[in-house]
Amino acid sequence: MKRLVLLLLFGVTAGANGFTGDKSLLARVTVYWAQGGHGADQYTRQHKSATGTRLRQGHCAVDPKKIPYGSHVVLPDGTTLSAVDTGTAVRNRKAARRSGRTNYERNAVVIDKFFETKRQALAWANSNPPFVSVKVIPPNTLTVAKPNITNSQRIALNPAITTTNAVTPGSGVVAPATKASPPATIGVIIRNPLGRLGR
Repeated sequence: MKRLVLLLLFGVTAGANGFTGDKSLLARVTVYWAQGGHGADQYTRQHKSATGTRLRQGHCAVDPKKIPYGSHVVLPDGTTLSAVDTGTAVRNRKAARRSGRTNYERNAVVIDKFFETKRQALAWANSNPPFVSVKVIPPNTLTVAKPNITNSQRIALNPAITTTNAVTPGSGVVAPATKASPPATIGVIIRNPLGRLGR
């Protein structure tokens, strides 16, 4: 009976986690380009992708069985790539199997990032680590904009005082006496003390 309960609990938990939206994966990020050399084939040179979308910077090739077409892949530097293409080397994870040092790395998915030129592609590949943890956002998932609370904004500490009774000079009307208020502080910047948390 305990085993049955545990199996049911495990099944419900796994099912719930499968529908939570986005997930993180270890990925071997490779590069390919449109113009010339070994990284471009006849389709890539014509900017043709597997989905029929014209290839451009910000697109990537994935294994559609693991990352569906139309998904957004978020790299650690915040760059978002659209999954629109695939290829044999991506599907059989050739780069991960060859360069992985551990079983975890050898079993990583391969994501092939598209560039216009070989020079751009190799410059990016040489300045970024080969294995990274990426966030995959499935297609048709609503994304909520994250508020930016680190920017400083001017805040007036004392609101300006407005008067509605206007007195014209020489009319003989005496204006009612009002209390003098301290001058309003203008131009003070208040920084959010929580803005540095999480960095």
